[in-house]
Amino acid sequence: MKPFAELDIVQLQQAHPECGLPTGAVRTVVLVYRQGEAYEVEFVRLDGSTQAVLTLPAAEVAAPTAQAVRQAA
Repeated sequence: MKPFAELDIVQLQQAHPECGLPTGAVRTVVLVYRQGEAYEVEFVRLDGSTQAVLTLPAAEVAAPTAQAVRQAA
């Protein structure tokens, strides 16, 4: 699979309850590490404030489903 690029939308494959993020949360890649071995992903609230910025291994993110993108909008 082709690595994600900065500003791509990704979906969490596992929850991060310490940040209030469920499995399936959808947000934006802000930095790519080592040609896609890991990604820094920013999660924002509806008011535009940052909820979390996480560095995640590639196995924890995937291309989002169409339904997930619609729900996140």
